[in-house]
Amino acid sequence: MLGNMTEHPREDAFTQPDPQNARRTRTHEALLRLTERHATGEHRQRWDEQRMPMAPLDALRRVADLAAGSAQPDPDAPPVDTNDLTAALTLVPWARAEFDQLESGLLQMSKGRGMTWQEIAFGLGLGSAQAARQRHERLSQRADT
Repeated sequence: MLGNMTEHPREDAFTQPDPQNARRTRTHEALLRLTERHATGEHRQRWDEQRMPMAPLDALRRVADLAAGSAQPDPDAPPVDTNDLTAALTLVPWARAEFDQLESGLLQMSKGRGMTWQEIAFGLGLGSAQAARQRHERLSQRADT
């Protein structure tokens, strides 16, 4: 019996898993799943020809639209299932981080081109210059973590 145990050593059996690595792997697998099952149009073409997955926000939007019934699936595509919804939820932090980076960049470019915080607040639909500054600070802090 001990001979069998030494034939297949389990070095990882007592090593705590790395949660960040597990999250990255799950996120990647989620993106591949949603692209494989639900990509359409140019996203489907890129997947079929180059194995290039959809962007996280595009994958989220596609699954949400399909699940809500506001988009039609391709004829051979499977229906959205619970695993697809779980995969989409898995992508939310990635998509949020990308969107936060985009917004932060727009805020920096706006300030760099001389816009006031009040003008920025108006563009964002916020009530005050202070709210726009605070939003920028929050986005900058998130980007640093």
